[in-house]
Amino acid sequence: MQPQYRIADTRQIITPALIVYRELLDANLAHMIDIARDVTRLRPHCKTHKMPQVARIELERGITKHKCATFAEAEMLAEAGVPDIFLSYNLVGPNIERALRFRQKFPAVLLRVQADHPKPIKELGQTLAREGLTVDVLLDLNVGQHRTGVAPGPGAVELYQLIADTKGLNLGGLHVYDGHQHQADVGERSAAIHKEWERVSALRDELKARGLNVPRIVCGGTGGFPVYAAMDDPLIEVSPGTCVFNDAGYSDRFPDMCFPPATALLTRVISRPAADRITLDLGYKAVASDPPAGKRVVFLDLPEAEQVLQNEEHLVLKTPRAGEFEPGDELFALPIHICPSTALHRQVFVIAGGVLVDRWDVTARDRWITV
Repeated sequence: MQPQYRIADTRQIITPALIVYRELLDANLAHMIDIARDVTRLRPHCKTHKMPQVARIELERGITKHKCATFAEAEMLAEAGVPDIFLSYNLVGPNIERALRFRQKFPAVLLRVQADHPKPIKELGQTLAREGLTVDVLLDLNVGQHRTGVAPGPGAVELYQLIADTKGLNLGGLHVYDGHQHQADVGERSAAIHKEWERVSALRDELKARGLNVPRIVCGGTGGFPVYAAMDDPLIEVSPGTCVFNDAGYSDRFPDMCFPPATALLTRVISRPAADRITLDLGYKAVASDPPAGKRVVFLDLPEAEQVLQNEEHLVLKTPRAGEFEPGDELFALPIHICPSTALHRQVFVIAGGVLVDRWDVTARDRWITV
């Protein structure tokens, strides 16, 4: 096994466990800052870690602008001391009132939200204005993923003008997420993103020509991070998420981004039901199940093993080396998709210098904390 993942004493770690390696986490954050070229351009997404300890480590490195997807994540960030939070999720239903409660609870925090439709824009403005409060609203643009957002063009101009005209709301800029751009070749990825950027920058220029303020453009996710970071536009804020921890999936998908996985799953053998099989306590309640069955983890010391069966609490491996293992033996696995894997654990075990030094609660794994 690679030495950076070894743990001297695992007796206090109940499995299945999510392990965070502090040295690798620190290295990934340093690399993020290097790619961004200026720490003030960074607005990392906390959906990957969901922990106030990580947010505070980022703050210590000068990363003061953060991004999230839920009010629980926003509250976690605010409690950690983050002064500038962008909740990049369309607010509807009870979340309209939650925006008001958040502003009341954290008046010193710069809260920014997004929208792509006139109805919630008007509802949000009315809710904030009745209490004499305001919130920044970024217009969410659809640049090809077709998940949320409005396409750059006349409709986008009309909605941005509506934000400007709505009492209780401030113009926050534009949000551009392009999670559909996952070309392995960085040149192809860059070409595709630059083609989208032409439409975005043209929209920005038109809005400014109409006298509308565009203070920022929050761009991309992890895959687009190095592409947007290389652009010189002063309005760009880059929003990597996964690379704070990274995972085996992104390491394979984006070979140009050299972030070592900073987490691993510790699992133990609980049975050897056949001569060529071992069963682990690593069910899909402990690792993200959005990758296809059989391809959810990569085992550091048993990469050739076939993952033949996974249930809620079990993972069965088929391997000619099964006879080498007994119940209680340990294996380390890298998750293919770390973000939803983190949310499956109430707590992570923090390793530094090869020893267990702390446990961190995954505070924002829930949808609701207090707000």
